[in-house]
This record gives sequence, C-alpha cells and structure tokens, in this order.
Amino acid sequence: MTTTEYGLDPELAAVVPALPVLDVSDLPTARATLTELRKALPAPDETGVTWSTVRVPGPEGAPEVSLRIYRPDRPSGPGGIYDIHGGGFVMGDLDGSHAANVALCRAVGVPVVTVDYRLAPETPFPGPLEDCYAGLSWFAEHAADLGVDPGRIAIHGVSAGGGLCAGLALLARDRGGPAIAFQFLSVPEVDDRLETPSMRAYVDTPIWNRPNAVVSWDSYLGAGVPGTDAVSPYAAPARATDLTGLPPAYVSVMAFDPLRDEGLAYALALQAAGVPVELHLFPGTFHGSSLIADAAVSKRELVERYSVLSKIFQG
Repeated sequence: MTTTEYGLDPELAAVVPALPVLDVSDLPTARATLTELRKALPAPDETGVTWSTVRVPGPEGAPEVSLRIYRPDRPSGPGGIYDIHGGGFVMGDLDGSHAANVALCRAVGVPVVTVDYRLAPETPFPGPLEDCYAGLSWFAEHAADLGVDPGRIAIHGVSAGGGLCAGLALLARDRGGPAIAFQFLSVPEVDDRLETPSMRAYVDTPIWNRPNAVVSWDSYLGAGVPGTDAVSPYAAPARATDLTGLPPAYVSVMAFDPLRDEGLAYALALQAAGVPVELHLFPGTFHGSSLIADAAVSKRELVERYSVLSKIFQG
C-alpha cells in the first residue's frame, strides 16, 4: 500500500521515501542501519545540560548496568525522569537516545536517567526488564544526590521502551519497589498476541510493521512463545488482569502504526481500573514519524510531551 493510500500526513509522506528500511529479521543490518542514521545526524546542542555515564549493580547474578545521567544547569524542581529507550527489544543504546534525552532534560528542567538494558535475542525476557528495574532502584536510592525527590520520579519510554515502562510499573507495584509518580507511554509495545486490527492491517508501514513485530516478540520471549499462555504480563502488559494501583499515565498512539490498537486498549484498560489516563492519537502519523522533526504534527507531539511531563512536576 502506498503512503497516499494510507492517508499519511502530507509532510510526513513526502519524506517516507528517504527513510531507512528496517527489517529486524536481519538484525545485524538493522542495528547497523540505526547506528549509521545516528552518526549522520548533527551533534545535539548540549547547552544547559551536563551528563555522565555510571555503572551500577545489575539484577542478582547479572552484569552491572550502565546508566546515563543528564542534569539541567537550571533545575525547575525536585522531579526526575527515568527513560527507557525503544528499539523493538532488539535495538537501541545510550547513544541512540542521547540527543532526545539532552533535549528532554533541558526542556523539562529535571534530571533524566536512562538505562542501557541488555537486548534480545541475546538476553530475552526477563533480563531486559530486570535491568530496567535495577536501574530504577539505583535512581530511587540515589535520588537525593541528584536533587530529586524519590517520590517524584516519572518513567518515560517510546515503543518497546513504553512496553518496558508499563511492565516496570507493574513489577514495582507488585514487589513494593520504587515509587513511580507517572508513566509516559509513547506508542507502547504491550501485546504479544498480534491480533488487533491495526496489527493485522499494517504489514508494510514505514519503519515498523507486523513482520517486524513478529520478530520482535519472538526475540524477546523466544520463538513459539508469543501468543501462548506462557507469557507473563510483566513481558506483555496487555495481558495483565489487575491494573489497579498503577501510576497515572499518558499514552500516545500513531494513526498508521501496527501498535496503535494495543496502545488504545491499554489506555482504556488503565482507565477502567481507576488509573488517571490521558490518551492522544496523532492523525496521519506512523511509528517513528517523529523522526521527521520539521513536520507540524511532530512538533505538536514534542510540545505535548514536554508539557505533560513538566506539568506533573508542578506544585
């Protein structure tokens, strides 16, 4: 199907032919493509932000976890953001999310800590989620050193990062772990069953599509496991039957994204469980279309991201 037939926003559709094609069935090439794309972009403006990378204890019996810490030169308050990068559980690293986290730290005016969790398929579930939990635990324990109130930490993730955030919120609740003030779930990957209308329909959309989603879940859970009764709700939060007591949430979805309907359903399930939720579907967009930063809809999405996160730290 062409971008015209999908009804993409014209500003986005004009750039689609120039976007890299990601086929995660060839994972080494897909990872290399993302690295080359990042290297081709201009270096981010780091004005007003200082950052460092630390190694902290990982899950029991596992290697240490790397965290990158961003601190604003002019803090706006005692809140903090814990970021989990996207990449379909199989791609991404601290450098890939660096520019976005610099901008996030500066715009919201609070420290941002991001975690370099191990990737699938080399490390399947629960390894990546446990890395994220270890990083959040360290952040909460050392919050005062960063000028952060440990009760005012928001978690933030895009795509698989959003899915990991949703799983992390469930895990922290059930373990009585670190307090989470808010969960920002952007285009979250939360349902391994791949049965929603959008997941069935969008087999050739830009950047992310059903074939990539199949490989993503097979990599994260193990071939043959997705869609079975063996899947934990911590891995696929759409399977959770009890969402009560979770932090307030913001959920965004893109119109022509195979993940659209699972994000919508998860937001509605949170709302039904009594969790305060804000939900936004951006028209004419696709998964990762915010990479086209000059498009008006991408600018709106970014402004809203900063506004939502800034508001939760006010008062």
